Amino acid sequence: MTNKSQTTKTTKMNFRTLLIGALSLCLGFTAIAQEQAEFKPSGKASGKVFFNYHYDMTNGEEQESSFELKRSYLGYDYNFAKGFKASITLDVGKNDGGSDYTAFLKKAQLDWTMSPVVKVTLGMISTIQFKEQERFWGYRYIRKSFSDEFGFEPSADVGVKANFKISDSFSANAIIMNGEGNKNLQDEDGKQKVGASLIYAKTGLIAKVYTDVLTTTLADEEGNETEVTSNSFVGFIGYEFSDQFRLGAEYNLLTNATKFSDVAEDKDMTGLSFYSTYTFNKQWEVFGRYDKLNSNTLKGESEKWNLSNNGGAITTGVQYVPVRGVKMALNYQGYNFKDSTKEDNSLVYVNFEFKF
Repeated sequence: MTNKSQTTKTTKMNFRTLLIGALSLCLGFTAIAQEQAEFKPSGKASGKVFFNYHYDMTNGEEQESSFELKRSYLGYDYNFAKGFKASITLDVGKNDGGSDYTAFLKKAQLDWTMSPVVKVTLGMISTIQFKEQERFWGYRYIRKSFSDEFGFEPSADVGVKANFKISDSFSANAIIMNGEGNKNLQDEDGKQKVGASLIYAKTGLIAKVYTDVLTTTLADEEGNETEVTSNSFVGFIGYEFSDQFRLGAEYNLLTNATKFSDVAEDKDMTGLSFYSTYTFNKQWEVFGRYDKLNSNTLKGESEKWNLSNNGGAITTGVQYVPVRGVKMALNYQGYNFKDSTKEDNSLVYVNFEFKF
């Protein structure tokens, strides 16, 4: 009797355990199914247009004024599942290989959020060199950020990047890309540019350092080949003193290159950029910016190698936002060349941005 009673109890316990396990498994599958049912794949189209009218006050300039449609971005984002998103953007604008309104691929990327602290992006991707500066400057439709404006870095390229959230205040990025930008294919030597950045952001303060390297094989007039490494460095700091006033500054360095994709031994460029904004309310704000571009003097030369482009640029104006999605700004843009033989530029702009 005792053995039979124990066997019955054991059977009941096993049955109860199996029942509880089965119920838990069913509940788990139900929760997963419910979570998947709650997420619905979806997509969204977007568009952005940069339009301006400007009057050129530069002495000797034949074209005194003009309407321009500088850029039109057409994009689409699609969320496959939680953590997976694809984005594609066409950039319609001036292209050296086509008309003033040639469409070319700006972005075609897949974002994979692997965890709350790691996100990987691959394809034709937006780069990491000046995103924080561009966002802090806030007037991309009027003027590009320094690195983009003067060819220190491309805004997009083919490659892969990873974003890491180190803490509430620190984040980091790493990128491997072709190095030629989004309008050109990988060059013949097949060597990529590798870069990384570290960002600190807390209570109105943002600070960033970025660096990258690109090694290319160059041949001299006699056909002798040598490997030359180009390096880019960016240091940026910005501070929002209140909801009304912000001030930013950045230092840019490009060594052994005349442009981000053109390695040239011993040719260096440096740049400084300062910008600030005062906001009166949600509709009105005033802004100002000063850029300084410089280059080195090559051995045996008396003039700096990039003298014809060296100088200082000033941008200042007032922005009005009548409705969400529409911006307009009356502003002055001037450039003072270090080369005394060149006439300084002086223009008045009315810029518009409208997006959906």
